[in-house]
Amino acid sequence: MGWNSWDCYGASVTEAEVRGNAEYMAEHLLASGWEYVVVDIQWYEPGAFSSQYRPFVPLEMDDHSRLMPAPNRFPSAQGGQGFKPLADFVHGLGLKFGIHIMRGIPRQAVHQNTAILGTTQRARDIAHPQSICPWNTDMYGVDPAKEGAQEYYQSLFDLYASWGVDFVKVDDIAASRLYGYHKGEVELIQHALKQCGREMVLSLSPGPADVQQAEHLKTHANMWRMTDDLWDLWEHIEVMFERCHVWTSHRAAGHWPDADMLPLGHIGIRSVDGGGCRLTHEEQRTLMTLWCIARSPLMFGGELRDLDPWTQSLITNPEVLEMHRTSEGNRQLFRKDHQVVWTARGPRNQLYLALFNLAEASGQICVNLADLGVASGTPFLDLWTAETANAHSDLAVRVPPHGAKLYRFAVQL
Repeated sequence: MGWNSWDCYGASVTEAEVRGNAEYMAEHLLASGWEYVVVDIQWYEPGAFSSQYRPFVPLEMDDHSRLMPAPNRFPSAQGGQGFKPLADFVHGLGLKFGIHIMRGIPRQAVHQNTAILGTTQRARDIAHPQSICPWNTDMYGVDPAKEGAQEYYQSLFDLYASWGVDFVKVDDIAASRLYGYHKGEVELIQHALKQCGREMVLSLSPGPADVQQAEHLKTHANMWRMTDDLWDLWEHIEVMFERCHVWTSHRAAGHWPDADMLPLGHIGIRSVDGGGCRLTHEEQRTLMTLWCIARSPLMFGGELRDLDPWTQSLITNPEVLEMHRTSEGNRQLFRKDHQVVWTARGPRNQLYLALFNLAEASGQICVNLADLGVASGTPFLDLWTAETANAHSDLAVRVPPHGAKLYRFAVQL
């Protein structure tokens, strides 16, 4: 659970904005479990100004082919200090610090044929110039078969460990069907991470990842995207029901299918199409309900200092977050056209039941509670409204369009 700078600041976040969001998280959200502060893409580009990528621009880089924070945007990185001062600040608040990187080696390193730490090979020796990202021009892929390839990635993760990085999101690496699953580079990265001497969460993007790669992903990463970039559009949310269902059997402690960031609150601040969350309140509640009962990682995308009471209530609801943190056996119970029902078990004889209406009109969703071990007369709690009622053998609930209901029952196991 954490905050990522992409949804609100695109490629252009500054140190002051990261520090401000970290301070807010520590004061208002850490008690609810929110702890990671992640600087997303282009932190090494001095001239970044929006969510739009600028092709073939100069990047900040050290003498060993490694990208460094741009000092004009991250002043504490002056003098080759990198992200260590910022990470120290975040750690001092009781939080954890993360960064985004692109797969591969900088094109400018290859063109200049700069050195690589730990090997006599140079940037041009390990690059795979035909392996490029289709939407960003910063990098060439690394050829895993080349001498020096492992040393390059090792030098990256040794650097990140020295900075105090706790979370690394690697981009342009996991989307099998769209851009190719770069298995060899995933393995180089995982080996480098294990050898760097610091525990880090490894997140792979973008998706959709191919479920046929599930065993490799589970072995080599802590989380991986089930989707391409997810935005505040209903059609983006709707397709996630099937993807969360498909990945159910591969969800476990230490490796989590990732439904992407929560595009809630004040987003699109420096975006080419920005201006705040476009989802209705019902759609936002549906998003949060699905992400939590499917136990996706939760990365909030909005500017935390601008949180309104509604959004704050969505991301700090203690009963919902307890389900996200402790539930097991999370799965789709059934799907009938536009009606979807998920269930999960809690650690204290609890049954969680989430009812989703994906239709454009309100509809009644019915569930046989007796089949789930809920005795007639059992009290239950609506986790979003805090209202209580007593169960009957059948539950029949009218759910608004694009809406969700989330209940917790006591059951006899």
